Amino acid sequence: MKKRGGRVSDQELFTRLIYYGTAHLNRNEDEVWLLPIGYLMDLWECHKQFIGISKPRKEYTIDDVVPEFL
Repeated sequence: MKKRGGRVSDQELFTRLIYYGTAHLNRNEDEVWLLPIGYLMDLWECHKQFIGISKPRKEYTIDDVVPEFL
């Protein structure tokens, strides 16, 4: 059996997004289609964090990345 790569087709991606929006986020299909894609992805990420599938990412500031030279 050949292992699939990380990329999915556009059709499969939109099918998954419709499924996430309708089954997990309790939106009807028309609402899901009208949501901006970024907002839908943010809602999905919040849902995953809420049910424990993923953890919030740590946000870094410039002070965390660039050391102080004094």
